[in-house]
Amino acid sequence: MEDKDKELSYSKAVAELEGIVSKMESNQCDIDSLSAYATRALELLKFCKERLFKVDKEVEKCLEALKDTMEGE
Repeated sequence: MEDKDKELSYSKAVAELEGIVSKMESNQCDIDSLSAYATRALELLKFCKERLFKVDKEVEKCLEALKDTMEGE
């Protein structure tokens, strides 16, 4: 991913994806830009997927820790 992705948040990635979709759906999207839009969208989707899986694992760990503390009571 690009350097600007180092500061990318999930919400910024989703907003950028929405912008790309709008551009691709508009009549102003030229064929020369389509490949670049698709490539960037794929990068953003990959970022979002990785972020979601990371957060899911973190939440699972928290729930396990909570479960362990409740069983010890």
